[in-house]
Amino acid sequence: MATRLVQINMKAQDDSALGRFWAEALGWGVDSEGPGITNLEPVCFAYPNPAAVCIDIVARPEPKTVKNRVHLDLATTSTAHQQELVARLEDLGATLADVGQGDVPWTVMADPEGNEFCVLEPRPIYRDTGPIAAVVVDCTDPRKMAQFWGEAMDWTLHKVTHDHAAMRSAKGVGPYLEFLRTPDTKSVWNRVHLDICPYPGDDLEAEAARLRSLGATDPGIDQSAISWTILADPEGNEFCLLTPR
Repeated sequence: MATRLVQINMKAQDDSALGRFWAEALGWGVDSEGPGITNLEPVCFAYPNPAAVCIDIVARPEPKTVKNRVHLDLATTSTAHQQELVARLEDLGATLADVGQGDVPWTVMADPEGNEFCVLEPRPIYRDTGPIAAVVVDCTDPRKMAQFWGEAMDWTLHKVTHDHAAMRSAKGVGPYLEFLRTPDTKSVWNRVHLDICPYPGDDLEAEAARLRSLGATDPGIDQSAISWTILADPEGNEFCLLTPR
């Protein structure tokens, strides 16, 4: 049994408006939209496919209060492209953000609801990822996180150091999943989290049990009304185990 990362779940006070922003930012389409939920994916995309990690935006009334521990890094192909993308995102409603990054070659921004993301300078490693270069998770121990997620999913570990770890779909396509050592610690429920999915034919309860054996924990919330399973990784980051498809 194994899982793969299929989408990012992002909470929003206005899912429709935030969905329009990210669709324009990435050049994607709105796959579906219902009361309180907006799904984004590339145009003509067949979900699930490792060539992209989709975005699921869900309405929640609570405002954002702290820096997100999960964010997106956007890829660029040249310095001019980076500058053009930053300007275009500002026109769409994004703002420049200061998270203590100092003088760095990438640009830190926030979407219209304050969710941080980075527009990276051109890097060869991200030349074929699509618009999202990486999904980045802040953590205190990248090695421990890489060990858990490397066993939880069938993605390939590309790099692991004291401060940073990176993995990517075993098919060598789509964005990277990266773990970055940061000094801050988790203090609230994550407004942005990972959604992973077993393969068709796998058993959801058996896969949840396997993840618990690897170090996942139950966040202690009522899950009686949902068809998926909510768990937390070894550093307490919530994630959803979706029904196999």
